[in-house]
Amino acid sequence: MNVEQLYTGCLSQGAYYIESNGEVAILDPLRETKPYLDRAKRDNASVKYIFETHFHADFVSGHLSLSEATGAPIVYGPNANPSFDAIIAEDGQEFKVGELTLKVLHTPGHTLESTTYLLRDANGKDYCIFSGDTLFLGDVGRPDLAQKGADMTQEDLAGILYDSLRNKIMPLADDVIVYPAHGAGSACGKNMMKETVDTLGNQKKMNYALREDMTKAEFIAEVTDGLLPPPSYFPLNVKMNKEGYDNITDVLERGTKKLSPKEFEALANATGAVVLDVRHQKDFMEAHIPQSIFIGIDGGFAPWVGAMIADVEQPILLITPEGREQETVTRLSRVGFDKTLGFLEGGIKAWKDAGKETDRMQSVSAETLKSQLPNNVPVFDVRKDGEFENAHIPTAKHTSLEFINQHLDTFPSDEPFYVHCAGGYRSVIASSILKARGIHNVIDVAGGFKAIKEAGIAVTSSSCASS
Repeated sequence: MNVEQLYTGCLSQGAYYIESNGEVAILDPLRETKPYLDRAKRDNASVKYIFETHFHADFVSGHLSLSEATGAPIVYGPNANPSFDAIIAEDGQEFKVGELTLKVLHTPGHTLESTTYLLRDANGKDYCIFSGDTLFLGDVGRPDLAQKGADMTQEDLAGILYDSLRNKIMPLADDVIVYPAHGAGSACGKNMMKETVDTLGNQKKMNYALREDMTKAEFIAEVTDGLLPPPSYFPLNVKMNKEGYDNITDVLERGTKKLSPKEFEALANATGAVVLDVRHQKDFMEAHIPQSIFIGIDGGFAPWVGAMIADVEQPILLITPEGREQETVTRLSRVGFDKTLGFLEGGIKAWKDAGKETDRMQSVSAETLKSQLPNNVPVFDVRKDGEFENAHIPTAKHTSLEFINQHLDTFPSDEPFYVHCAGGYRSVIASSILKARGIHNVIDVAGGFKAIKEAGIAVTSSSCASS
């Protein structure tokens, strides 16, 4: 028996590869199929089933491309209604993979089709569960993504989730291993642990949502408390997972087209494409194409693209580090951004050599900011709510990066102002968006809040944040 977790850090996502006696099952695969096909080839095995725990909102699964490549059927739990051929399993239905058995445990609540798969070994012993977004480590899936207007509220779904956990998962033995679909950093939950594997027994002890004496009313209140609005690209990813999408090969071929500066500029003007610069923030600050957006490939790239660009139908043109064009297009496709039209061959150097205009971003050290604070200069903190509440500059205004597009009118248009995050990545994203919207009097604070504390700037904490 071989059970392998394939964890993708930038998405905080776990896919799973199971092999026994030459048969393979894949659970919640990413968009690109090669890693799974390579593993099956390594094991001289064939993919028998592709299991999906639910219609994912935060990434586009590779179920369709993988099924097309292998001929393996796609399996969903009850209540799923995809637009393509799939096995819609019944609660309790079992599937054989070599000497192993995967049993369907319908666990609605995060979504109505959410399903946990219980893996039993060759002796019939419960070995692990693949819990999808039903049970995370330290948390459970948010119950607000599958609301049906007034007919199905997040409180209704939370109550259903309470029953699923207590009737289907908590009765399992403590030594059963929990393999969730996500870990810390995912927007599908609130308080996930950094670990990606645990035992059910330990989760029963420390996961607030699995308290034995917890009432349904208490569960509903705690699970729905503090939920931020989901990223706007989530429903678009659900639609793609449910209805279908372009083959990843076609997406890569289209997105990695080489463009000269002249072709790049003409295509940008003709299509209204967003120019997305994924280089390191320092390179972007030194020189970039005017009105381009920075989201660095070496940060939390794909989720930030989803949050900041939002519309998966938006055409995109790329500025990338040399040799990372295919990686960038692949990672965009993981969150449904398939409309990449190509990349600037030769990068910013080629753009400059062609006599094209560039822009740059002003940046100062935390020490310089410290010297300016007595003058009551405007400071904007674009970290998340919890980070701001924990500690911040007393005079700073708070506008979390993911909601910056909704608060553009809060930034001064007639005087310089400073923007910072925790370490310097998110503040450059924020500053690039502000500049693209015509707000050019923004100054980035290099090194972010870490540098601010090291510079000895006084900070305070608060019980709530303002936008």
